Amino acid sequence: PNPRTKELLSSLVKHLHAFVRETRLTEREFQEAIGTINAIGQKTKPSHNEAMLIAGALGVSNLVCLINNAQPTQANNLGPFYPAGAPHCAEGASLLRSPTPGPRLSFKGWVVDRNNKPVAGAEVDVWHSSPVGLYENQDPTQAEMNLRGKFTTLADGSFSFTSVKPAGYPVPVDGPNGALLGAQKRHNMRPAHLHFIIYKPGFKTIASQVYDPQDPHLETDSQFGVTQALIGDYRQQPDGSYKLEFRFVIEPGEARLPRAPITEKAKALS
Repeated sequence: PNPRTKELLSSLVKHLHAFVRETRLTEREFQEAIGTINAIGQKTKPSHNEAMLIAGALGVSNLVCLINNAQPTQANNLGPFYPAGAPHCAEGASLLRSPTPGPRLSFKGWVVDRNNKPVAGAEVDVWHSSPVGLYENQDPTQAEMNLRGKFTTLADGSFSFTSVKPAGYPVPVDGPNGALLGAQKRHNMRPAHLHFIIYKPGFKTIASQVYDPQDPHLETDSQFGVTQALIGDYRQQPDGSYKLEFRFVIEPGEARLPRAPITEKAKALS
């Protein structure tokens, strides 16, 4: 009875059957495909989302983002490592909740509308990997919610924090995602980046990522996330630390926080 659901299911069946006819899918290939779909579900658990990983590796996550936002946009993939419930932080606070060696990073951002007017009172979730390429919920040695926090933009639309400079990292390849990348002869690296979610009633909620222009995998991101509008200007300081400033543009629309792909922390390194 829902018109949109009917449209989606009708199109899915049409294209799925067309794919089977075009490729003349064999019975063995069909059984292997069913096995892969089952393996995605079996690999997914509260601390790991294989389906989200596969969607990124196939370019679907970023395609959905690009067709649903006016271009150029700061919107980007949510990614598989976002958990809800990051603690609220004071302006300029540190994201470090456990000792995390690495170059220090000072970040200042601004949230503005399409007319370049500041958006005050927006909630900004921030998270990123450590300098060894692990998110807090992948790494039992990091404190709960390390390198994560939530900020509120000031009257001029700004927010700021300190942290460590994130590193690029390999996405997990011990499941169907690894089989996919291996079959395509692709590496499993992601370029270094910071994650953001920007939420304010009256504006469309966006997830975003800001990438390091010096990362060697910028052009070959295994999750197809990098766009020109998301490359930041990391400026190294005389003491070896870094400064980064970035401006996010949001537009009117639905304010809706995404469902977190994961809900628990990994018990041990895998």
